[in-house]
Parts: sequence; structure tokens; C-alpha cells
Amino acid sequence: MIFDLIKHRRSVFPAQYIDKPIAKADIEKILEAANWAPNHRMTEPWRFKVMQGDKQAQLGQFLSNTYIDVTPKPKQFKAKKLIENPKKAGAIIAICMQRDPMESVPEWEEIAATAMAVQNMWLCCAEMGIGCYWSSPSLVTYMNEFLPMNEGEKCLGFFYMGYYEGELAEQVRKPIGDKTVWLD
Repeated sequence: MIFDLIKHRRSVFPAQYIDKPIAKADIEKILEAANWAPNHRMTEPWRFKVMQGDKQAQLGQFLSNTYIDVTPKPKQFKAKKLIENPKKAGAIIAICMQRDPMESVPEWEEIAATAMAVQNMWLCCAEMGIGCYWSSPSLVTYMNEFLPMNEGEKCLGFFYMGYYEGELAEQVRKPIGDKTVWLD
């Protein structure tokens, strides 16, 4: 049932991933789920760049080097983590948004549509037993130096994916009633 899937979706981080590759066909299925996200005026703004193997290591090195270059007082442990985390993933997908050249909808709607595409990916991963999370480091502003990007396209983060073992912790949410106002 979709409600159970939604309630049990979790962020699963690289430290939890096991060394098991993700098949290309499974990644394609996850991306196809993304493609069915709602979007205003059918702009379909989501764009994805899939990285596996050596490209993940290159991403980690780029992120670490960029962090050291742009940070006034870089922390060694963070620079190392930026190198190591990409290598732990079964795949990383750069989440990008292509701005409609006609600007037929506000930019926030295209960002929201891209986020809905990512939610579809997340739910698909949860159903397939693949752990994932959306990382959005400030370094994404430099991704045009690493990834091929079209004019008007921007990177919004990275979708890390990997198989994991064991149970994920239960989560608690505050009651929806605390966040809802009924207007009669």
C-alpha cells in the first residue's frame, strides 16, 4: 500500500551502504518513476546525470578539492568525507533542473516539480530495497565545472543510492493536526 511505503521511506546514508552494485535496469526504472512527477505546463524540468564507478571517485575528488579551494578554513575530516562518501554509493545521480526558456512558470514551480520527481525516485528505491538520500551541499553551485550542463540548467544536489542490510530506525512525526488549520 502506498501509504505504508510513504511512512517507511527513510534516508539511508553512504556509511550504511554495502558493496553491492545497482543494475542499470534498476536505475532506469527509478528514473522512469521520476519522469512521471507532476509538473505545471508540462515543462518536465528534471534532468539527471548518473554516476557510477570511476566517475563517483572523480566526483568525490572534485567536491573535496572545491571545498578546500572555496572554504576559508577547511576542515580535514570534511574534505576526506567528501572524497570517501561518493565511493561508498552504488550509484549517484546529480539532480538537475532545466529552467523553461520561455519562463512559462515561476522557477519555484520547476524546482518543486524536480523535487516531486526525486520523491518518486525515493519511493521507488524504498520499494526496491535500495537505500538513498538527497544530499544538497553548497558545492552544487560549482557543478557546472564538473558536469555537462545546458544553458539554464542547475544542479540541486545528489541522489546517493546503495543497498544496505538490517532494519532502518522507526521515525516519529508530530501529529498532522498540529500543522493543519480547518477553515469552515
